[in-house]
Amino acid sequence: MYESTTQVRVRYAETDQMNVVYYGNYAQYFEVGRVECIRQLGYTYKDMEASGVIMPVVEFQIKYLRSATYDDLLTVKSTIRELPTDHRIEFHQEVYNEQNKLLTSGKVLLYFLDSNTKKRTNMPEELRKRLEPYFNG
Repeated sequence: MYESTTQVRVRYAETDQMNVVYYGNYAQYFEVGRVECIRQLGYTYKDMEASGVIMPVVEFQIKYLRSATYDDLLTVKSTIRELPTDHRIEFHQEVYNEQNKLLTSGKVLLYFLDSNTKKRTNMPEELRKRLEPYFNG
């Protein structure tokens, strides 16, 4: 299992009239978590795209438990529970506030696609090499 965390501060523009983070912004927080999760492995989405692979979201599930508000410092935890063996990768994600209370949880399924043909492909070998140590043993 591979797990990473990153932090995001809630900007005023991300809140609604009630000073609560608008629900749609959590998709962006999840995306920041996924991008940083890969970056912390020493690989980036930009590297992946340069190798000819893109990763569109094909499924997004989320559960809202508590609200975040303007200027809160959020921690986004991203977990890959299984090493991908085909064209799919699943991220389990959670967002916590500064008191370490769980605000939101969900999972996101993405496909690895060839950027030219848009057909399914396997995970880039470089990403596999970086993830494997977390799943062996």
